[in-house]
Amino acid sequence: MSLQQLNADRFEEIIYDNCEPCLVIFSRKGCHVCKEVVPMLEELQPQYKDKFGFYYVDVEEDKNLFQRFSLKGVPQILFFNDGEFQGKLAGQVEDEQVEEKIEEVLGA
Repeated sequence: MSLQQLNADRFEEIIYDNCEPCLVIFSRKGCHVCKEVVPMLEELQPQYKDKFGFYYVDVEEDKNLFQRFSLKGVPQILFFNDGEFQGKLAGQVEDEQVEEKIEEVLGA
């Protein structure tokens, strides 16, 4: 299962209108670290089906979203819940780090 891509409009809808608990990875196709982190997120995704959303933003296609959060470099994983920014993980991350952050965001 691949991550659903967000553009600026979908981002607003998912994060702020639906207030969905989710993560959004900001990545780009040519990034070697992204190519390792994105598949790891795709593997985690089924565990959180219907509880936590997994999305991505291609920073080359949506520079404005990338700049809006003052991000430097990719990959950056941003976490949201109830329309609020809940923190981020940057660079090469392990699945355990992502799972811990998801549990924290969900308040488990």
